[in-house]
Amino acid sequence: MRALLHYLIFASLAVLCFAASSLRAQRVRGELRIEVHDSGDSAVSADAELLSEANQLHRTFKIAQDGRYTAQDLPFGIYRLNVNAEGFAPWTKLVDIRSEVPLRIPVTLGVAPVATQIQVTDSATLVDPSRTGTIYSVGRQTIDQQMPAQPGRSLSDLVNQQPGWLYEANGVLHPRGSEYDVQYVFDGLPLTQNRSPAFAPEFDADDVESMRVLTATFPAEYGRKLGGVVEVTTVKDVPDGLHGQFDISGGSFSSISSSAAVSYAFGENRFSITGNGFHTDRYLDPPVLENFTNRGNAGGFSASYERDFSGSDRLRFTIIHNAVRFLVPNELVQQQAGQRQDIANQETSGQVFFQHTISPDLFLSLSGSVRDASADLTSNPLSTPVIISQSRGYREGYARADLSGHKGHHNWKTGVDSFFTPVHEALSYIITDRTQFDPGTQLQFQFADRKWDIEPSAYVQDEMHFGNWNISAGLRFDHYAFVVHESSWSPRLGVSLYLPSVNLLLHASYDRVFQTPAMENLLLASSPQLNSIDPVVLRLPVRPARGNYYEVGATKSISGKLRIEANIFRRDFHNYPDDDVLLDTGISFPIAFAHARIFGEELRLEVPEWWRFSGYLSYSNQSGIGSGPITGGLFLGSDAAGVLTNTSPFAVSQDQRNTARARIRFQAEKRVWLAASAQYGSGLPADLSSTETQSFLLAQYGSSILDRVNFDLERTRPTFSLDFAAGAQLYRKELRSVTLQIQVSNVTDRVNVINFASLFSGTAVSVPRSVSTALKLSF
Repeated sequence: MRALLHYLIFASLAVLCFAASSLRAQRVRGELRIEVHDSGDSAVSADAELLSEANQLHRTFKIAQDGRYTAQDLPFGIYRLNVNAEGFAPWTKLVDIRSEVPLRIPVTLGVAPVATQIQVTDSATLVDPSRTGTIYSVGRQTIDQQMPAQPGRSLSDLVNQQPGWLYEANGVLHPRGSEYDVQYVFDGLPLTQNRSPAFAPEFDADDVESMRVLTATFPAEYGRKLGGVVEVTTVKDVPDGLHGQFDISGGSFSSISSSAAVSYAFGENRFSITGNGFHTDRYLDPPVLENFTNRGNAGGFSASYERDFSGSDRLRFTIIHNAVRFLVPNELVQQQAGQRQDIANQETSGQVFFQHTISPDLFLSLSGSVRDASADLTSNPLSTPVIISQSRGYREGYARADLSGHKGHHNWKTGVDSFFTPVHEALSYIITDRTQFDPGTQLQFQFADRKWDIEPSAYVQDEMHFGNWNISAGLRFDHYAFVVHESSWSPRLGVSLYLPSVNLLLHASYDRVFQTPAMENLLLASSPQLNSIDPVVLRLPVRPARGNYYEVGATKSISGKLRIEANIFRRDFHNYPDDDVLLDTGISFPIAFAHARIFGEELRLEVPEWWRFSGYLSYSNQSGIGSGPITGGLFLGSDAAGVLTNTSPFAVSQDQRNTARARIRFQAEKRVWLAASAQYGSGLPADLSSTETQSFLLAQYGSSILDRVNFDLERTRPTFSLDFAAGAQLYRKELRSVTLQIQVSNVTDRVNVINFASLFSGTAVSVPRSVSTALKLSF
């Protein structure tokens, strides 16, 4: 299969060539300052449109009487800018944004019909000729029309649709075989902790304007967690006056959610406030079809204030608070015993950002944040096989300074940043069923510890453009000081060649990465207090992972309508990160293996718009092989036997060989659209190392679940889901609109087992057939 895919990708590239011949803080975004005037240099009010097919960005906006407008947070790339004003000829131009230094665009409108027009089409923005790697963009329309089958996964569902990404149980994202190494960059604030539904509250998707997803060619300013990076940008271009939006949705599993947003802008001041919440009876992925004890409730708000003090200075404050409370889904035996476990996750953050344009070629940004996060778990006295309680959290301080500039062929940037994070963890348990544990396991245990995590870094990077050649180079320094102290230098390099005659971009990249261990429960797994928990205890410090990433690929536009992206990648790891569970408590902690190699291919065909159709088709083939011995983590009793000497290879837990996804959207008429999507996965490795018999597993899980497990191959059987969606704009006048959407997920009601393991070890079943509807009002 792999040889065939290699052949198909290389053959595709050959055919394409032949056919054609016949952050703020961590921003990686620019800013466009538009000035509109007539031939007499008088300011003109106008309507404008900014579009980039490669970045899935389409903004329409009004330019005020002073003729000035600032478009913030634009991903680097090629844009088409259209400006129209009554009595003047239309004006259009391609704009290339490559630096964080604001780009000034003077627009001179001529009287119609005398003005000469530059003919520019959307196809000119389909391929970015200056990129040195693949970046998958998710635009506002896609975000608006996405309806998650389970609340709390709006953004992660969109990321999961990109090539190379896949879900494990409970919405945990895995990019290219990496475990927990996902970094969200939310308006420039790097979030390196686990953002899956069981570990953290979700950010409101209605606040988000766009996302960019990276799995290679990382700028040097990105570090610490580099399995994949998700850049999230919220709406910044607030129109003058009072505006708002209200959404309400509901559907299967008694799910209901709502959000509201209000913004107000006058002069150089911009205010916004949002609120959101949901309730559902299916929050996590349950281990059995009956979906026992799976209720979840969430709520949150955000507020921001932004002011332009001059054309050179801008200041912004943001406050965000989110909380989610949910029950842990029971196994059958736990439900019969009457178990109830409650988890409450809360997060509050405040961020300040200041930018100063020193000169037309030099830009300074300063930012800082404080984030307080907590997670609490409680169990009732009927819990089995163990009564567990936990309280953990951290108060993260973050500071950053960046200087960027443009000079000739170079767009360079340098900066420093650091985390200052006091971490605290406390846990206690009481074993209620001794038969589930090794003899001698301590029946009661209490733990508490706290420690500072300090992680400074510095970087320098440059993007160079020489004709059709592009080079991105960078060097990063990291220091990690939590349970161990280590430092590393990480070089990065990307090269691309754009062939304009065939509209083809060829690229290759190398990333050296230094990935810090997952923070969640790391103090617990590293503490000598656990030496008494079992007669046999093996405890090794979890060190940062070090990896070498390689990628080669191509991006090709065909007929200005179809974009093809093909990549081949390999990742080599030392101290490969994974996770394990403390006894049968459900408390996971990081571990590490000596080596791992992940390699694969990705192919994506996308049609942004062709007549009334749009959509994509993607396919990923990857393989992940790890090998011992164990180099970090906590192992108890029989689990500790042989882990220091076992060097045999194994399939990593994210080793799904084949993944395919497709979506097609049809604009039936101006205000009505229909869509269908499908996804297929060949199945993940199953944990069948337990001594439990199939008859026992059958009694616990039923034939519907066991039929979805291949016991011979020790994998779950292939998963498949078919979804339908539709939307209609019921009313629109100027900025006021009413929109209705409906979605049916897993239309065939197929039983899809995501993970399968022994009792209490992580079996998870995906969502059955479900229906969701949403009503959106804007003004």
